[in-house]
Amino acid sequence: MSVSEVNFERQVQTLVCNDPVRWPLLALVRDLGVADAWIGAGFVRNAVWDHLHGRAMTAPQGDVDVLWFDPARMDRAEDLRLEAQLQAWAPEVLWSVKNQARMHLRHGQAPYASTGDAMRYWAEVATAVAVRRTADDQCEVLAPLGLDDLFGLRLRSTPGKAEAMAARAREKGWLQRWPRLRLLG
Repeated sequence: MSVSEVNFERQVQTLVCNDPVRWPLLALVRDLGVADAWIGAGFVRNAVWDHLHGRAMTAPQGDVDVLWFDPARMDRAEDLRLEAQLQAWAPEVLWSVKNQARMHLRHGQAPYASTGDAMRYWAEVATAVAVRRTADDQCEVLAPLGLDDLFGLRLRSTPGKAEAMAARAREKGWLQRWPRLRLLG
């Protein structure tokens, strides 16, 4: 890991772990007790982009993406059960739980090996970041495609996902909300 990657990882940890809204949500996901569980995507990305635009971090908007990985529990009913548990604990949050061991079926790909492996196939590089709160209250960062694009305010697609990324950027209004972003395709 490069010096810049270590620095970026520490910045993610500082932003997320010191956030009075995000840090408790990470404890709820940890307390589910499922394998390889993280909160990713906009939960982290938006916090970083708000910070880089000099804005106060806002509470997570839209759904909070919970990622986990267990090939032995690929039934969608497991995700729904976990969502219901999180909803009972924090009803003000719109939870979205997805076992990444199942996501290869949705995309017609070979089975993924881990949560991080699945994240390599997301539409944008900058979105492929997740955090988790460990049993000893440490903040871990998972960024299989690195953090350079996230901190460089670059919207770059993963291979074959340029159209999907551009559509997501339009639909979510990213370039209006964060005008310093650069769309690279």
